Parts: sequence; C-alpha cells; structure tokens
Amino acid sequence: MPGEGRASIGMVAGEPSGDLLAATVVEALHERAPQLALAGIGGPKMQAQGFDAWYPMHKLAVNGYADVLMHLPELLNIRRTLRERWLAERPAAFVGVDAPDFNFGLEHALREGGIPTVHFIGPSLWAWRGERINKIREAVSHMLVVFPFEEQIYRDAGVPVTYVGHPLARIVDRVPDRAAARARYGIAADARVLALMPGSRAGEMRHLAPRFLAAAKLLQARDPALQLWAPMANAEREREFLAHAAAVGGLANLHTVIGGTHDILAACNAVLVASGTATLEAALFKRPMVISYVLPRLSWWIMRRQAYLPWVGLPNVLCRDTVVPELLQDEATPRALADAAWKALTDEAAIRRLEERFTALHDDLVRDTPALASQAILEVADHG
Repeated sequence: MPGEGRASIGMVAGEPSGDLLAATVVEALHERAPQLALAGIGGPKMQAQGFDAWYPMHKLAVNGYADVLMHLPELLNIRRTLRERWLAERPAAFVGVDAPDFNFGLEHALREGGIPTVHFIGPSLWAWRGERINKIREAVSHMLVVFPFEEQIYRDAGVPVTYVGHPLARIVDRVPDRAAARARYGIAADARVLALMPGSRAGEMRHLAPRFLAAAKLLQARDPALQLWAPMANAEREREFLAHAAAVGGLANLHTVIGGTHDILAACNAVLVASGTATLEAALFKRPMVISYVLPRLSWWIMRRQAYLPWVGLPNVLCRDTVVPELLQDEATPRALADAAWKALTDEAAIRRLEERFTALHDDLVRDTPALASQAILEVADHG
C-alpha cells in the first residue's frame, strides 16, 4: 500500500485524549506511507500531523446517557454522513480511536460494506460487564489495545488483537521536569500547586467543576498561598469553568490555560481529576491525585449495575490496588475532595510510595506504540 499514491484511511477520534493518542499514529503512518491520505474526525494534534478533519472533534464529546440523548440527532447525522461518504469513496481501512458508542456502529456498517476496520483503544470490558464483545467481534477486523492484560480478553473471544503499549508512556518523561514546567508559567519553585482537571466534556464540566472549585476554596482556607492551575480542552470549556469559579467566589491564585495539560501536570504537586485518560497522564507524571466522577442519576444507576471491578480510575485498575482515592457520585462532596486533596498535597511518605508505584507502571506500559499500531493498520489495509 505505501506505493499507492492515492490510498486513504478514514479515522475518527472524538475527544482530546483520542486526539493525543492518535496523533502519534498519524505521524507514524505518514512516515511509512507519505502519500497516504488520512481524514475524518480528529483534533488539532492530529491535524498538525497532516490529518484532514471534516468535523470538529468536540461534536462527539458527550457525557452520560442523558447527554447522548440530547445530542443524538446530530451524532446520528454525522455518523450517517461519514458512513455514506466512506462506502462511496472506499478507503483502504477505517480506524476508530476510542469513542466506542460512536465508532462501533460506524465500524460495523463499514465492515459489512467490505471496508476493513481497526479499533484503537478498546472499551473497558475489564471494568464493565463484557456483553459488548460479540458486537465488537462483528464490527472490528483488528483491535489495538493499550494495556497488556487486554490482549488475552480479545484473543479468547476470537478477535484479532495487537498489544501496542500506551502512547502516553513514550510521550511523558520517566522523570518529569517540574522546575522547567514551573519556569514556563512563572510558578515559584517552592509554591504549592494543585491542578484542577474536571474533564473535557460539557457534562463533566457541569457536574465536576463546581465540586472541584468548592473543594479548592476549602483548601485555600487551610493554605491561602495555594495556587490553582486548570488546563482546559478548549475556549468553550474555559468559559464554562470560569463561570463556575465566579459562582463559587472567593478563589485566589486561580489560573486557566487552554491545552498545556502536560506542563501543568509536570508543574503541580497534586491533581483533582475526572476519571478517564487524564488519570493515567497524572500517574505517568508521578503525581498524587484524587479521582472523581459524577454522572446523571440514570447513567450512574446503569453503570453501577454493570461494574465488576472495585475501581474506576486507571491507576488503581492497572496497579490492581487502591493507590489513589476515588470519590464518586454522592461521595464527591467538596469537603471530602478537599480532605483527600490535602493529604495528596502534604503526605510526603505517601507521595514517595506513589512515585515508586507509578514509575513501575510507566515502565510496564512503554512500547513503540506508533510503530506497532501503524504496522498493524497498514497490514489490515493491505490484506483486509
């Protein structure tokens, strides 16, 4: 396929985490096949590697069943348009990056239409009941998984699979440079810094930002010099976050940046973070954290009925242990979040233990992900 000048591959990544993970693969695909056209839905990091984004990525960033229902007509229209265009244009393959609720339906239709499909970053079958495995087997020609224990799950189900490691493990330095990150933002070397990361979705911001900011206000009552830094996915999320901050009131030393997640994680002492890929990023930066998540009531009830692991946060799942606190739903009160975050900021012995655990986790996840993923994608494109 590298010799076919007009060959194309369709891709869909629906959130900043998917954009970050997919961008390294887009770059590797272009290194292997310079004339390859890559198009679909992606974010700024993918576009910087030559990806042609037909729709803005944030269109797929929805949170919980209620949020999905609210945006369902638009989501279905986007998916239908993509399906019809790709069935007409016949790309060599389609790659769905995460976003399983959107991508699996699209992958099923494209595969039925004779276009081979790859799914990069599988859904959390290991955290929720695995009824979806049959649908995945029908929709996906090949799975690319980012955690070592996932490979056997798919192999046992008869789904072709490759463990490619986690791209973030190669992006993040094994020993993050806190001093350099602080210098970039003018943060004093001895400042106490809490990162606030309530999520990239509108629903996450709505449910978590008021709690995180109220917790931060309680923390500043203990330490008036505490600095608060919040990396935002885009300008819209930043506006929403600042509106929540104004409603809480009385916050000092509050800073927002658009993008800059890795700089803030390197610079901070601890993190209040929404469950998701950001928790793994925080772990790779060896930062103490408090994981939280709040869903609409119906979504929470459905998810809790399906859960069969005692954790939702990736650091705990991967370490198979409660290494960082999880405060979910009704437990996510400002007081509880503040108390847990204070411990994360100040318990030096616990901080050292976490750094050791997270360094070992980092080492476990390092593979040449872009090379492995791009090779598997091109093999599927060549052979179906």
